Amino acid sequence: MEIVKLNFEYSDDVTVINREQFEAHMRLYEGYVNKINEIDGLLADDPDLEGANSTYSEFRGIKRGETYALNGVILHEFYFENIGSNNNEPDEVVMNFLSRFFGSYELWQEHFVATAKASRGWVILCYDPRSDSLRNLSLDLHDYGNAAMSIPLLVLDMYEHAYFLQYADNKAEYIDNFMKNIDWSVVKDRIESM
Repeated sequence: MEIVKLNFEYSDDVTVINREQFEAHMRLYEGYVNKINEIDGLLADDPDLEGANSTYSEFRGIKRGETYALNGVILHEFYFENIGSNNNEPDEVVMNFLSRFFGSYELWQEHFVATAKASRGWVILCYDPRSDSLRNLSLDLHDYGNAAMSIPLLVLDMYEHAYFLQYADNKAEYIDNFMKNIDWSVVKDRIESM
């Protein structure tokens, strides 16, 4: 599987993260791209399937690393796609969608921000088609806490690497700046493509 690099370009208009924070974050993202490509190579080279074991085996290590690296790529791509816009007001379609499941945009936002404050890894507003509901999920790891079949609509990186160079331990300021710089047109496109 070939993973392509982000089309996202840093802009001084993006007030969520400064250039230093962005460049550090991009190096991390590129590391995940390199790792998933390395893992795909290992899987293509006929790994020891007979020796697969749930306690310890080379194949188990490769498969555990596969979901971690792949989600590291995907979630970072979603994150960078949905930040960096002056379009920081959701349109009627998005407002109605959030209101339908949370009662109002303000209630959704309150819940999303609280989820971000409680998270160590990722916050994902996702649609769960099985229960026909929206959920604000908290993932402590790339591959721990995902809801099967859920569709990510808005992604916020809450790992310390995402904000610490710029905000130090001020998570609240980072979250506030993220909320002011959501590209709602991207969220709308994700909703409409479900």
